[in-house]
Amino acid sequence: MSQVEKKAGLLRRTSSSKKPLKEKVVLMYDEIFAKEDPAKNNARFWDELFLMKVNLEYLESKLESVDGEEVQRIQDNINSLFHHCVQALGEEHQIKVVNALQTLCALFRGVHQKNKSASGFDIINMLMGFDKAEQRMKDLMERLDSLLCGDGSESLKSLCLKLLLCLVTVTDNISQNTILEYVMINSIFEAILQILSDVSSRGQHGYDAVVLLALLVNYRKYESVNPYIVKLSIVDDEPTLDGMGMVVHQALTEYNRQYKDKEEENQGGFFSTLTSMVGSMFIADADEKLSVQTNEAILLALYEAVHLNRNFITVLAQSHPEIDIPTTPTTPTPTTPTTPLGTTPPSLDMMNNPELPLDPNLQTSNLLITFLKYASIVMQDTKDEHRLNSARLCLIILTCIAEDQYADAFLHDDNMNFRVNLHRMPMRHRKKAVDKNIPSRPLVCAVLDLMVEFIVTHMMKDFPMDLYLRCVQIIHKLLCYQKKCRIRLHYTWRELWSALINLLKFLLSNETTLLAKHNIFHLALLVVNLFNMFITYGDTFLPTSNSYDELYYEIVRMHQVFDNLYCMVLRVSTNTGQWKEAASKVTHALVNVRAIINHFNPKIESYAAVNHISQLSEEQVRSISLNVRKNVSLNTLSQDVLLKEFSTIS
Repeated sequence: MSQVEKKAGLLRRTSSSKKPLKEKVVLMYDEIFAKEDPAKNNARFWDELFLMKVNLEYLESKLESVDGEEVQRIQDNINSLFHHCVQALGEEHQIKVVNALQTLCALFRGVHQKNKSASGFDIINMLMGFDKAEQRMKDLMERLDSLLCGDGSESLKSLCLKLLLCLVTVTDNISQNTILEYVMINSIFEAILQILSDVSSRGQHGYDAVVLLALLVNYRKYESVNPYIVKLSIVDDEPTLDGMGMVVHQALTEYNRQYKDKEEENQGGFFSTLTSMVGSMFIADADEKLSVQTNEAILLALYEAVHLNRNFITVLAQSHPEIDIPTTPTTPTPTTPTTPLGTTPPSLDMMNNPELPLDPNLQTSNLLITFLKYASIVMQDTKDEHRLNSARLCLIILTCIAEDQYADAFLHDDNMNFRVNLHRMPMRHRKKAVDKNIPSRPLVCAVLDLMVEFIVTHMMKDFPMDLYLRCVQIIHKLLCYQKKCRIRLHYTWRELWSALINLLKFLLSNETTLLAKHNIFHLALLVVNLFNMFITYGDTFLPTSNSYDELYYEIVRMHQVFDNLYCMVLRVSTNTGQWKEAASKVTHALVNVRAIINHFNPKIESYAAVNHISQLSEEQVRSISLNVRKNVSLNTLSQDVLLKEFSTIS
């Protein structure tokens, strides 16, 4: 049977002289779209309808083809269909319940597709009649809640969640979906929590439940009181929070596994050999092949959990064995009219077996590590808007984590060390890191590595300014915690300093192009103030005095960048223009860095002249710096200015 015949509900081909035969359910749909009441001549019409297998394509296409005048003519029949669908959900006969759920999906989708420009009130009126809408939706939500919490089949529960996801996602902007007002009034929040807290239900429906909750939380969240936001923020039930964390963790793990499989697939064979022979000619092609569809729905769920519920922070830190979960066939789910947001739930076998044997030689992991690995993949490529938004959401989540005191304590706990294998963008000037060389360190080191990696790899023409601002602010928040708690983190700070200086160099080199789109002085100010923090308060969190020597060496070695930055901001701040005030702030912030440069450079040049050395080694420069620092306290150079400047960002 051809697709056209299938859509039209034709049973078989017939001769041209005879009318084609149609499925009985299609004939019954045609009666609904006629002016007369379909139950007028057949009292059992509605009972018979829900015993028939639903033809989703035909019903949706029929709804989409109805014009304005016809809508008024058949509105009573559409209202009656909706009403009888809701009634059928209370039937003991499961076939009727399944068909009613699928018919409701078709109704929601078909009516919205046809009336995209119509107001929410008009759509409500067409579906159920505005005067009866409150009672109809109350009955619908109560019966869906009963099905989700009851002892019915898992297939029915799956269909209930699919229907709710269909209802939530029928409009491009969820806040314009007026029907959701009734979902706010008749909450199913407890039903969602019940699914997440039960191991068996979570394994089969956890993904849909978490995505549904994340979407409902975002309905008019800034315009009115959303009960789902209030309820999510006060959840303190450990099994429920753990269940939510397991669903998010498994979805991100599945993504990481798929990416790793594609990466390994592309590393072997003739393609890999050819690429290594000719340099990086095919790196772009390789990246394209490695692209795996991101999962914004699960990222949104993670953000809402971290942002709204402080108790969820503890879930990020819960350790478990890091194992590769093989892909297994999932249990088939009933046919549904939509796959929300273009995503499919991953295999959730691990959630059905949370208690795994611990091997002392097995690397442990947690949700935060899995998220960092996911972020390192997503943040590699931000050239298209889809991945740019994913990277932005990852940085927003990291900002929420960096602002939480408990999360900071866990990140910096020296007794909780992990080996985090972040994915790195292929670049011509560096070799790929070997997994075995990655040390076991506090998790904050992995976060800083991720920030450094982003800074180094995204200095491009289409500059992602907002991502850079978030990135630098995350570093600042982590440093503030280290300063406050006097945590001396053993980290390769030199890589961070080098990345920040190169960022300033990039801003200088592309001043004209970037200023046409962005306020580069704000980013420059944040970067310079990070150096101010190291200079002023480094003695409270830098691991050794040698770290100070390395800091001064980097500043002096790259003094030309700071000199050029000062000349640029001085030029802009002394002229009238849009950026006068912003540039002036950078001028003042550079006082301390310039004081170091002006203090050390003459000593270094004098030493080089006396010893007839054209270029000093790093050891020689650091030796000179150490001798100077022993005799003169740099803190006396501009302490008042520095404290005044830094107080604005502390």
